[in-house]
Amino acid sequence: MADASPILVAGLGNPGPKYESTRHNVGFMAIDALATAYSIRLESKGRFDALVGRGGIEGRTAVLAKPLSYMNRSGIPTQRIAAYFRILSKDLVVVHDDIDLAYGRIKIKEKGGHGGHNGLKSMIEAFGNGDFARIRIGIGRPETGDGVTGHVLGKFHCDEWTALDRIIERSREAAVSILCHGAKESMNVFNRKDLLT
Repeated sequence: MADASPILVAGLGNPGPKYESTRHNVGFMAIDALATAYSIRLESKGRFDALVGRGGIEGRTAVLAKPLSYMNRSGIPTQRIAAYFRILSKDLVVVHDDIDLAYGRIKIKEKGGHGGHNGLKSMIEAFGNGDFARIRIGIGRPETGDGVTGHVLGKFHCDEWTALDRIIERSREAAVSILCHGAKESMNVFNRKDLLT
């Protein structure tokens, strides 16, 4: 029987086919992988402006969400979902891209600031604090001459595609670990591993 206290796992990204395979959307990709692995159907919920699904993950009740309000406004729909399911920020896990991590790195963080990430900034503003776990998926910094915006909204290079499936799978595993063991214990497992070495 699933735990009565649900955990909300929200992946950050931008809606629509234009952004589907961009670096900024790895959070969405991780949520899709979780939903597929545990047969959780994501449905459009207009009241939340998000795709939402609820189901069991390794004995825990999980609510999966993909906010559809664009990255820099993703906090509002996520907070509405949390309020509806009576989920506190401490039971929220946010999955997002991170240019400060090398491509392929996965890092879990218990809580903190936004570090310049607009999606996290929106989350902190909506919830009134940064007391939620994060799964940071490294997309690396742009090469010399490439702008940050063009980089995060750009498609993966051919050589990056070969590792992407494993990166998303590792992100899914990190989310499951947090649900089962908590962020602190999961950090010891995931924060010291580089997928591309």
